[in-house]
Amino acid sequence: MSWILNCLVVQHDWRLTLLAALVCVVGLATCITLIGMARRNTSRMGMIYGGVAGLVGGLAVWATHFLAMLGYRSDSLIRYAVPETLASLGIVGIGIGVAVALGSGSRLARIAVAVLAASSVSAMHFVGMSALRIDGGMIVWNVGGAVAAVGLSILCALCTVIWPQRDIRWRIPANTFFAVVSVCVLHFGGMSALSIVPDPTATLPASLMSESGLLLWVVGGAATVVVMAALVTTLGLWGRTNALNQLRQAIDAMPDGLGFYDAEDRLLLWNARYAEVNPEVAPALEVGVRFRDMLQLGVDQNLYADAIGREQAWIEERLAARGRLSNTTEQLVAGNRWLRVQDRRTAQGGIVTVVNDITDLKRDAVALATARDAAEAANRAKSEFLANMSHEIRTPLNGVIGLTQALSRTPLAGDQREMLDLIQSSGHTLQTLLSDILDLARVESGRLEIADEPFDLARAVRDAAQLYGAPASDKGLQFFVEIEPEAAIWVQGDVVRVKQILTNLVSNAVKFTTTGFVSLTACVGANGSSDPILRFTVEDTGVGFDAAAKARLFTRFEQADGTITRRFGGTGLGLAICRQLADMMHGALDCESEPGGGSAFILTLPLVRAEAPAETAPVASLAVDEDASARWRVLIADDHPTNRKVVELILGQMPVDLVQVENGAQALDAARTQPFDLILMDMQMPVMDGLTAVREIRLHEATAGATSTPIVMLTANALPDHIASSKAAGADRHLAKPFDAAQLMTLVTELGGEGRALAA
Repeated sequence: MSWILNCLVVQHDWRLTLLAALVCVVGLATCITLIGMARRNTSRMGMIYGGVAGLVGGLAVWATHFLAMLGYRSDSLIRYAVPETLASLGIVGIGIGVAVALGSGSRLARIAVAVLAASSVSAMHFVGMSALRIDGGMIVWNVGGAVAAVGLSILCALCTVIWPQRDIRWRIPANTFFAVVSVCVLHFGGMSALSIVPDPTATLPASLMSESGLLLWVVGGAATVVVMAALVTTLGLWGRTNALNQLRQAIDAMPDGLGFYDAEDRLLLWNARYAEVNPEVAPALEVGVRFRDMLQLGVDQNLYADAIGREQAWIEERLAARGRLSNTTEQLVAGNRWLRVQDRRTAQGGIVTVVNDITDLKRDAVALATARDAAEAANRAKSEFLANMSHEIRTPLNGVIGLTQALSRTPLAGDQREMLDLIQSSGHTLQTLLSDILDLARVESGRLEIADEPFDLARAVRDAAQLYGAPASDKGLQFFVEIEPEAAIWVQGDVVRVKQILTNLVSNAVKFTTTGFVSLTACVGANGSSDPILRFTVEDTGVGFDAAAKARLFTRFEQADGTITRRFGGTGLGLAICRQLADMMHGALDCESEPGGGSAFILTLPLVRAEAPAETAPVASLAVDEDASARWRVLIADDHPTNRKVVELILGQMPVDLVQVENGAQALDAARTQPFDLILMDMQMPVMDGLTAVREIRLHEATAGATSTPIVMLTANALPDHIASSKAAGADRHLAKPFDAAQLMTLVTELGGEGRALAA
């Protein structure tokens, strides 16, 4: 090593040597910086950065060599041959190839690049030395010293491979140091291995470059390019660092954890939150660490419950999902924590990973699911309660109404008739209240369905109004029903719900009016969009109400008269249900009124015209006499003796032979042993329920090849689900308790006749 120091201190001008060292340091630092920028850009810009890096590095080494040569002290006149000098400049091309090759990240590739770079600099050095022409002398090489210089240069270049590539902070200074040492060892070691011996025959041609000319060319050309490149690169790095600092501040301020990985899935940057949501792997977070290594670290710590027992397969699945263009994963980690990991690929092939701690969201979701299940259970319990209460209330109510109807057909005294009328009125009021409560429950649960079938509008309006003609007359009121000719048509809709709304409105009008009139008008009109609509108006000259009462009139359990006396009674459910029904039919219900000036309720519904069904030939009524051969055999299955008695009393006025049983099993035995014209079946009974009995009867009929006996479900189970279950079991009709005596008698006449006709 002493011979290299002697060459550096004694045989060279220190000023030019210092200038050469400065050019070398600046040029190689710029070259290494540009190589790093090329590696971070996989697009066309990466190629440009790589090319400029090779150019700057080659010029820097070339300028360093000739500046140092100009500082070489010799007693002989030294000039330089142009061809060899320009040939040494061609080493720049090799430098470009080296810079592009530095894009690879494997250690073996970097070793090859370091050897290639040092070898290309050695070639440039000795080609440049061959350009020397010495007046009266010649160069003699010490081969051992030259080989040693080249070997030491390559070893210094290999030190750039040993330095951790992921340490950005120290990588540029360290690699620059080793590269400069490699160049210096090569140059000054090579210079110390040459000797100049006299050669009287050697003369310098005039075409050779002089020292001053070469100095101007080298310093003014190559060194200027190197310095300018360094300046531009420094400014670019300063601007980039400024922008990166601002970006880093913004990233650190993000509430979500963010990590950015390069195209080879190596970590480049991350914010503080990224380490907070991954505390178990936070110590391993450093530039260049691979995502796979972080997963392996977590697996080794048993962080991922779903990876236990299949660690490597789980890692491969996670990496495969991460490799997609976009991926979102919810991961349960140790400590019962949940992380949502979102991976998004960039245009350059990198991956942006956003991590959120969603543990609280998961807990809230579980709490909401629990609350939802509890609400659904409560709703089911409420529905079951309503169904049971409906059944339990309708059963005794059927006895009250049925027995009063049967009693009304017997001779009674005047005061007895008055008391019976009061009982019947109270029973019908209770029945209406029960229906309102069930309708409200069905609307709230979304289980109320609106039918869509053709019906005669004029007939529906008259049917809804005629129920209250007599009560209005009893109060001395004038009662009008007007149906405009345009409204006397067939329409598509739910006739039951339309009649329910109109009946409620007319009932209220009669109830709240003491003098004057009540009218129901049906007409065809148009809405604001010129679409045809049906408009029903119920007017009265009753008590009326003010604007404040109107605001709460359609609210549940509210009435216009809310005082303690509440002269007119009622629950306040009817109008609330009517408005909800109107909304479900895509219509509207509103009102106009003033205190003491009467009221007007307006129902509007979309008009959907329908074709009237074809008229059928009238069916001759079944002639019935008192002869035994004309009597109907009817089976009644009901576990409640009062209900059986009600049916017995009602049908006792008809030519009916009634057979009574207490449960479905007895009904099945009776149906198997004797024929019936009609079967009346309760739904809820001990031993065997009504639905099972109906299915068994239908199975027996199919097996025996017998005709189907008409079956009516005569039950207090009146919800739509119950009606659907009855039809599914094989029943022909469904009559809900409490029923009207006329309804039952009509069904027996109609279906009993059908049963006898089928049996015949």
